[in-house]
Amino acid sequence: MEDRSLNKALDIYSALITGQNISLHDKATSELYNAFYADSEVYDITTKMLTRQGLKLYEYNESLFVTAGSGNKVFGYTNDDLKRLLGLRLNVELYLVFFITYQVLLYFYKSTDTYQIREYVRTDEIINAVTTELKSILGDAAVAEDHSENSFKSVAALWESLPPFLNEDRERNKASRGSRYGMTKLTFNFLLGEKLFVNVDDRFYPTDRLHAVAENYFEENKSLIQEYLEEK
Repeated sequence: MEDRSLNKALDIYSALITGQNISLHDKATSELYNAFYADSEVYDITTKMLTRQGLKLYEYNESLFVTAGSGNKVFGYTNDDLKRLLGLRLNVELYLVFFITYQVLLYFYKSTDTYQIREYVRTDEIINAVTTELKSILGDAAVAEDHSENSFKSVAALWESLPPFLNEDRERNKASRGSRYGMTKLTFNFLLGEKLFVNVDDRFYPTDRLHAVAENYFEENKSLIQEYLEEK
């Protein structure tokens, strides 16, 4: 193993785990992208380090991204971590955020190979989608009889209990636990922080990072929500 290859692999690894984009189209990181694919030693060292840390490497649009996936206690989030980060108190509130996130994902993807040709999504579109989907899911008798905290019934009951807005002036409504708009905004704020979307005048545009993760999500992370929706 050459020191040059090891040092280059460490540069790539460090950039990826700190959330930087390594892209052929980015002057600042294109050299790292080329080194990753041009030098087999750099490729092998980098992928081994990522695998040892439980990280998954994805490529999209000639760019490299990593995700912690599920169960990664070092680089990922536990449910308690997410509740603290989002300012939530109850597990059912976190499950509602998960459901909202899934509806955002479904707005652009129905499966790994059916990308919806949409440039952006608005907050009100996701609020309507969550409302419609929860009502549809509750039509299932088995779901209606499930009273556990992580059930769709509990998530739907929480959503139904929330007012659309806390303030009649929409411009003054912020991310919060107190309204449907607030919970949806809170979810989008998290997605923005993870560099999965960019926000322009309440229009949320997916980033290449989102596409890289989403196009592998359905194959590698069969969540309860996805499995249920696929059965419908």
